[in-house]
Amino acid sequence: MKKGIHPTYYADAQVICACGNTWTTGSTKKVIRTEVCSKCHPFFTGQQARIIDIEGQVDRFYKKLQARQDFLDQKKVRQTERVSPQRPVADLGLGARPTDALVKAGLTTIGQVLDRLSGGDEKLLEVEGFGRKSLIDAKKRMRQLGYDLPAAEEATA
Repeated sequence: MKKGIHPTYYADAQVICACGNTWTTGSTKKVIRTEVCSKCHPFFTGQQARIIDIEGQVDRFYKKLQARQDFLDQKKVRQTERVSPQRPVADLGLGARPTDALVKAGLTTIGQVLDRLSGGDEKLLEVEGFGRKSLIDAKKRMRQLGYDLPAAEEATA
């Protein structure tokens, strides 16, 4: 071994735990301070339910858990807003003429259009300036947005 390159070894190094327990061991440091030892660690004491928070790991975990819950809550709110019956007809993106025709007939929200549609396609086609092409586009767009369309009534002959 080369001389002078190795650290000093202390055969009587003192280890001090945060709980107050002390013991001696061999080390390159004269005094060693620890946060957990066999006298206070939950595994050795039988207190498995006790959580040891070293450097805020538990707090970080709970922050991540809370952030995930906030994200899920926001996602649910966005989803309910997306299929809200109070959403304006303009959000369907049908174009100026069909949208103006619906507004002129007093159908300003998607909920009102769905109510009219529950009476059958013909009820919505009665709106002046709103034709079959607009009806098809409106139904297609409402399905894309996640709305449940009323079942089409079968015409009896």
